[in-house]
This record gives sequence, C-alpha cells and structure tokens, in this order.
Amino acid sequence: MDRDWEERVAAAWAAFDTWPEDDAAGFRAVIDKLAAELPEGDPLALFERACAFDSTGHSADAVGLYRAALDGGLAEVNPYKARRTKIQLASSLRNTGNAAQGVELLTPELDAHLDELDDAVRACLALCLSSLGRDREGLALVLGALAPHLPRYQRSMANYARALTDPA
Repeated sequence: MDRDWEERVAAAWAAFDTWPEDDAAGFRAVIDKLAAELPEGDPLALFERACAFDSTGHSADAVGLYRAALDGGLAEVNPYKARRTKIQLASSLRNTGNAAQGVELLTPELDAHLDELDDAVRACLALCLSSLGRDREGLALVLGALAPHLPRYQRSMANYARALTDPA
C-alpha cells in the first residue's frame, strides 16, 4: 500500500484515545472508510478493521477478520502486522473463551522472531495459559520476558522462570 494511506491509518490510530468511548462505531467508521480504499479482501484492510473492532471491545467480531487477513496473505504483504495479528487474534480468542486456540497460535511465535513484539507474544500467551489454569507456565513466560529489562537480578529471575516449568 502507498505511504499516504499508511500515514492516514496511523493518524487515525494516533487519535483513537481522543474518541469518546460511547462513539466506538464512529471510530470504526473512520477505519472502514480507509479500508474501503483498498481492494475487497485486501489483508491490510481486513487487519485494520479487525483492530478497530478489537480496540472498541468487540473481540468476537475481530476474530474472523484477523483470520481472513492471515489467510489472505498478510504475512507476505507485511510480516510485522501479521505477527501483530497473531498476538491480537490470540487475545481475542482468549476473550471469547477460546484460550486453547490462542496458545496454539502463539506457541510457535516464541521462537519465530526476535523483535520488539517478543514480550507481547509472551504476555498474551501467559494470559491464555492462565485462562486454561496453567498459571505456572504463564508466570514463567512473564518472568522470562521481564528479566532482561531489570536493572539487577536478571540471572536470578531468568533462573526462577526456568524453575517454574522444570518437572523436577
């Protein structure tokens, strides 16, 4: 997609927090209008629409759009947004009572990339695991993600994280 379109989408999202909560439909209309500029079924348009539903509290409506974006080739068009889609889809799946599908979706992402989304993968996966009663695994992920950011105790926290999932 062209840079102008991406900038207009980014501007819409930058203004998201200024929208009144009772006008979620108005914000979704802004995103829908931008998405409509792209061809029918375009994975970027599907992604943006899914994000708009998700961000306005409509996780169930976002799930199908996220899946369609991934199935429509979002990974080829924008690998970064495809990874975001997996994180956000897993969160929406958890919110709609399908945490196991979220775990299935995010587990391969633990080793798939090393980028700024790694901690978000771990945080969302931890929530999905917790929803399934697998709190120790979730806590291990969160501690492991947190450890490198600490000014001290990095080694200790990383070891504690590993110990939470050791069968011994």
